Amino acid sequence: MRISAKGRYALAAAIYLAQQHHPDEYITVISISERLGISKIYLEQVFSLLKRGRIVNSVKGSQGGYQLAKVPALLTALDVLKAVEASLFEQTDSTVEEKAPEIDGAMRLATFEKLDNAVRETLNRITLDELVSEVERQVGEQEPMFYI
Repeated sequence: MRISAKGRYALAAAIYLAQQHHPDEYITVISISERLGISKIYLEQVFSLLKRGRIVNSVKGSQGGYQLAKVPALLTALDVLKAVEASLFEQTDSTVEEKAPEIDGAMRLATFEKLDNAVRETLNRITLDELVSEVERQVGEQEPMFYI
């Protein structure tokens, strides 16, 4: 499965917002851009889609920025990717429907629909909370151990 840069950046930014989640605090695009090494202009496009998808809320002004629209435990990887990856969840085109509709139907039912459902179910089980926990686990593994 291939997820676009926009989808990967959206998920990374959502994880970062989940790490910094405090109900009354907003994070600027500039700080996210600097922390993740993603172009500010590109992130603004991503956040526009996340806002439209009701993943984030925003406030304008000097104290403005973005925050998650829900607590991290209630947002999933599926929620984030659906907001920015329209083509990821489009129905697969017909292949041989004109000459062999039974083969086309079998492929759709037995393969493509099962695959789409499995991807959706998997992404729907992965919360931003779990992704933050995984980040923390990875950081813990990178810290050196000192023995006396």
